[in-house]
Amino acid sequence: MPFLSTTLDRVKPSPTVAVTALAEELKRGGKDVISLGAGEPDFPTPSNISEAAIAAIHAGKTKYTAPDGIAELKEAICAKFARDNGLTYTPDQVSVSGGGKQVLYNALMATLNPGDEVIIPAPYWVSYPDMVLLAGGTPIIIEGKLEDGFKITPEALKAAITPKTKWIIFNSPSNPTGAVYTPEEIKGLTDVLKREKHVWVMADDMYEHLLYEDFDFATMAQVEPELYDRTLTVNGVSKAYAMTGWRIGYAAGPVALIKAMRKIQSQSTSNPCTISQWAAVEALNGTQDFIPTNNVVFKRRRDLIVKILNDIEGIECPMPAGAFYVYPSIKGLIGKTTKSGVKITDDETFVKCLLEDTGVAVVFGAAFGLAPAFRISYACSDETLVEAGRRIAGFCEGLS
Repeated sequence: MPFLSTTLDRVKPSPTVAVTALAEELKRGGKDVISLGAGEPDFPTPSNISEAAIAAIHAGKTKYTAPDGIAELKEAICAKFARDNGLTYTPDQVSVSGGGKQVLYNALMATLNPGDEVIIPAPYWVSYPDMVLLAGGTPIIIEGKLEDGFKITPEALKAAITPKTKWIIFNSPSNPTGAVYTPEEIKGLTDVLKREKHVWVMADDMYEHLLYEDFDFATMAQVEPELYDRTLTVNGVSKAYAMTGWRIGYAAGPVALIKAMRKIQSQSTSNPCTISQWAAVEALNGTQDFIPTNNVVFKRRRDLIVKILNDIEGIECPMPAGAFYVYPSIKGLIGKTTKSGVKITDDETFVKCLLEDTGVAVVFGAAFGLAPAFRISYACSDETLVEAGRRIAGFCEGLS
């Protein structure tokens, strides 16, 4: 359609949103669907957080705020970074947005010029490359191989950096794989970045608190203080606090960058939801006791689904150390044929046939930059995972 911007030609709709929408549409049509596509905890938002939001409504805290957040929330974010990460920020170094996605988008829009390159390790969250393209930049993908735990090496990072590189987007724990970099592995990467002084770091720490086996979390600027002045440390309340729909993300970084992000946000959405901001103040300042309790449940679900998948011939599922995703390889199933005669040529075909034949909705690996694989979100009940696993196993056993 000539009326529409050619910018749209550079991007595609989010596959994770698409699979969730398709699953809901099939459910409304009467199909028995199990949706494992959405990255959303099934736990309710903790009651103290919800009560703080209700109190804010009753207190009349329903007006506009500063474009990038209320002072109380910025102070709570500074306290969080000091408490959890040993990082010192002041409120003028903090930006609050309508979710972590908007934080990343604002930063890229505020910094990228045509020709600028952004390094993105794969498998990656589906939105990273498209946000770079929307901002006029060029995504440069480094593949983290299954045999390396889906992690990139310092050598691969060094080889990908050019004079045009402006950012690396670094996500640990990872969506979609659940892979977590150790402090030592991060140090190997920061040693490269210390020498490449034109490269900035966008550290997406959204799954920081979702770790298992006493794994120690570390973020880039914490491991290498020399990178502090060119790092944007991104986080939010969506995952650990079961607040996906509240839409609060935040970041801390250099004042000049934060000011530029504020300018972008002031001319787009303006301030995040006021009520959600007051809820986030309570989330960060209030009790954190429910996080390890929830993680016990997530770990049990992780162990359950990994075993189920690895018992299926043709599927290989690594054990993730964080987040609430598994990313099984289906290399052993490529080339086989379904009972209805469809040849499994790639992971997108596998996922489509799986949904049509069994009602199990997952996201294909090519959407995350590494195929053939698929992503399962295990943020659902044990019973749901068992039934989904039974259907996946039956589907795979029926391939010939």
